[in-house]
Amino acid sequence: MAEREISCCFSGHRPVRLPWGANERDARCTELKKQIGEKLEAFYERGYRHFLCGMAIGCDMYFADEVLKLRERHPDVTLEAAVPCDNQAERWNKGQQARYRDLLSRCDVVSYVSHSYSPGCMLKRNEYMIDRSSLLLACFAGTSGGTMKTILYAQRSGIETEILEI
Repeated sequence: MAEREISCCFSGHRPVRLPWGANERDARCTELKKQIGEKLEAFYERGYRHFLCGMAIGCDMYFADEVLKLRERHPDVTLEAAVPCDNQAERWNKGQQARYRDLLSRCDVVSYVSHSYSPGCMLKRNEYMIDRSSLLLACFAGTSGGTMKTILYAQRSGIETEILEI
């Protein structure tokens, strides 16, 4: 397991909460991905090498893609998938499932927080990531939900939090 001091985790919205929905070609989405990439490069310069991602559709996948690009430039970067349950992608469409499987296959570590779905497994996954990190990067639109709960948990836990506003 990576040291907390060099670990950064991520939280962000699913497409239903994004102004552009699932349209990743939208200029706002492209800009957000660019900002995530720039933040990751800055975090690398500060010593961060291990990145944890919850692997949900939407912003989590943008983050994972950008970490993998960072790893191409810096081979000492590692990506950990913090998967809330074995069947996380079961109800997603075929394209989302294929992307998920591809990203999982490219992660250095895959950690299953729970084996089966339960009402609290997503929150448990988010807490797992915060408890193993010293930095949270969040893409946040100001709405209640899992991302807000993760930000609040990070702040209560005393870890640095950087927010990219959507």
